[in-house]
Amino acid sequence: MSRLPTTTARLRVLHQSFSPCLLEGEVSAGGFQWTFRWFFDRGELLVEPSLGRALIQDALLRFLLKADYQLEPGGDYAFTVRARF
Repeated sequence: MSRLPTTTARLRVLHQSFSPCLLEGEVSAGGFQWTFRWFFDRGELLVEPSLGRALIQDALLRFLLKADYQLEPGGDYAFTVRARF
């Protein structure tokens, strides 16, 4: 049985605000870099630029939902994506 390919994604939280329920940051993986805005009150995730967005968006949302209350502005985090890119 072969192992699934994986890529480590690195995330940095740049800004968090409870008034508009917003978390902003940067994520990089496999040579790609994106910025994201997560409106955690409504579960909406915006990822830019569009190049490679489909590779990271679902895994990023799962990570954000799982680590929600542990994320701090200025913090660096890592999570595994079950794909190689």
